[in-house]
Amino acid sequence: MEHDHRKAKRSYLGTVLGFYCPRCREGKLFEKPLSLKLSEITKMNKNCPVCGQATEIEVGFYYGTSYVSYMLAIAASVASLIAWWVIIGFSVNDNRIFYWIIFNAILLTCLQPWLMRLSRSLWLSWFVKYDPYWHQTGPVDVSERINKEQGNNW
Repeated sequence: MEHDHRKAKRSYLGTVLGFYCPRCREGKLFEKPLSLKLSEITKMNKNCPVCGQATEIEVGFYYGTSYVSYMLAIAASVASLIAWWVIIGFSVNDNRIFYWIIFNAILLTCLQPWLMRLSRSLWLSWFVKYDPYWHQTGPVDVSERINKEQGNNW
């Protein structure tokens, strides 16, 4: 029995940051590229266009991404705080801390669409593992866990 073991084109990090399917690492998770149209930011393909992996494993699957997005926002805030401290500094004699708070609020607002997508990509990658034999094996059937009437009802 000969196995077609193909090396992944992307690393795990490249897959998550590029918003690719974690199973085949080739198909795009989102229907459209990131844009300023807020209504289209989180629209995902129902299945991976390459390997057929379902992107919504069960009803309410992406509720957990709020925690991931929160942690990513905290990490971005800490990074901006450290960068501000090293580059500009803080003092009790002026209002630089308030300028950083305003800067951080603007930064997080601008990063939010990307952070939302990144948190979904990370979340899915923790539940769907890379399968180098995805050509021979089909995706896991999740049809019994999906209620089509409740889909996207969150």
